[in-house]
Amino acid sequence: MALADYAMKNIWGGLSSDFRSKNFSLYGQWISILTVFVCLALGIANIFHTSLVFIFSIICIVQGLVVLFVEIPFFLKICPLSENFIGFVKRFDGNLPHCGFYLLNAAIQYLSTVVQATSLLVVAILFTISSACYALAEIKHQDYTTTSLDPLGTNRPTNDLEAQGTDNVVRNVL
Repeated sequence: MALADYAMKNIWGGLSSDFRSKNFSLYGQWISILTVFVCLALGIANIFHTSLVFIFSIICIVQGLVVLFVEIPFFLKICPLSENFIGFVKRFDGNLPHCGFYLLNAAIQYLSTVVQATSLLVVAILFTISSACYALAEIKHQDYTTTSLDPLGTNRPTNDLEAQGTDNVVRNVL
């Protein structure tokens, strides 16, 4: 029973507060997290094509992994990565950079339809929707915020990249 209460309070409470906030950058973040799973699944599913689609499926898998680090900065702290990659990901700290990043990813996946129409079109559409959410947040002058979901129950602030996750020590130890 305690586990159910914990899940209701920390996980579902964070989700519901995110969707009630009417902040489009939060909507964009959740769509982007969904896109990570779709990228990995459809990238793997399309890698077995005999046409040039397999190149776009490999790009899709890479895009999914990069989006994972862009949207969940905690992984930057626990995974051993180069400082160049960490600097690249930290440049996307705002609505407009996120919008451009996802629009570029969408354009790359839309190009896959030139070779052959496949399920990678779903990834392109999700990137477009995510980009539109970040664009709407910028147009409405909404602050760039990240999710209030707190599965660990730490009640830490999550407004910026440095406040999420643990200290840099964790990444250095691993």
